[in-house]
This record gives sequence, C-alpha cells and structure tokens, in this order.
Amino acid sequence: MDAAVSQNPDVSVIIPVHNQERYVHRCLRSILDQSLDADDYEILVVDDGSTDRTAQALQMFEGDIRLIRHPECLGLPAALNAGIRHARGQFVVRLDGDDYVHREYLNALMLHLRLNPGMDAIACDYLTVDDHENVLGHINWLDRPIGCSIMFRYEQLIDIGLYDEDFLAREDEDLRLRFMEKYSIDRVALPLYRYRRHGGNMTNDDEQMEAYSEALLRKHGRESP
Repeated sequence: MDAAVSQNPDVSVIIPVHNQERYVHRCLRSILDQSLDADDYEILVVDDGSTDRTAQALQMFEGDIRLIRHPECLGLPAALNAGIRHARGQFVVRLDGDDYVHREYLNALMLHLRLNPGMDAIACDYLTVDDHENVLGHINWLDRPIGCSIMFRYEQLIDIGLYDEDFLAREDEDLRLRFMEKYSIDRVALPLYRYRRHGGNMTNDDEQMEAYSEALLRKHGRESP
C-alpha cells in the first residue's frame, strides 16, 4: 500500500485493538497486502486504551493507517463506533486486531456489494487458526456467524444506530439482530477471514458471555441466529 492514506476510499476497514502488541503486526500486514487497489480502501485503527506496547507496534504503520486513540479503555463497541463515525468509505468491514485475512478479503466482498445493489451486506466463511497459524477448521458463516467477517453499507449501519455500547460482549450478535430486522446478510462460501483462537479471546470468559446472553434475551426476546 502507498505511504499516503487514501483520501477517497470505497472501503473503510475498522480495526479495534486493546493490548494486542503480540498480534497487531500480523493483522496489519495482512490488510495492507490486499489485491484491492490501495486508493480504494482505508484502514482505521482504534487503540482503545492499550497499556502494553501496542502503541509502539502501531508506529511502524504510520502513514498507512488512520489512528484513533482512546486514553482509557471504553470497550469494544465504543471503539468500533468511533472507527465507523470516522469512516469515509461507502462500505465498512471489521477486522479484529488479533486476526488476519486472505489477500482477496476486501476485493471479493466489495465486488459482491458493488455488483449487487440490492444486496445489503455480505459475509464470508472463515478459518479458525491457532497461535502458530495452523488451521483448525473451515467454518460456514451461516452455521457459526461472527461479526468480523461481514461487509456492510455505511448508511445502513448509521440507520440502525451502530453498536450498542452497553454490550461489552456479544456486541456483534446484538448488531446483527437489529440489522436483520430491516436488512439481510448474504454469504459467500469463501474462507477469507482467519479467526485466531488463543487464551485471550473474549469468548473464553464464560461468565461474561452468559451475562450478555441474558442481556440479549431481555432486549430482543431471543439470542442471535
């Protein structure tokens, strides 16, 4: 990617990070090495109050990313919303700071939305990988949906009110439930996203995940499909 950040991108990639010095370099290298022309996308990294060496790791990518810093940790949905509010692209996609993607990730998803104006959002399949990037499985997105492999249209995210900042976990499920009340998400059967499984995954916190499952039930009367 060119040193200068794109001024008129089609796609905005939102990357929330919190204490991910170990993984963020791999994440950013993968999104900078996309087949999509550099002028067609921008990368917005939201450092949500990291206290490790994440800030120093991000310095290596100055000029290639737009950086938003929160002095204190506000939580994942607040970090995502900050990135979306600063986005300039007509399409928005999320990439978590401990994950990485295939070289065709942006191009394949963007083409689906650009060539299908009646399509609201598009999700891809993903591979689960371990800390050494060994593939653990190919996951059909429809069977086990995640929030970080979906490309949305910017105006539709604004329309539904972005992420609910009260959901410090299962924020993607709450967003998806609200999104699908008005819109739809299609699937492309290509495993373009790499979801890293490690000890620091938020989904490992059973107590927190259960608490927000109950919050989903209270808010929606059901959990996400």
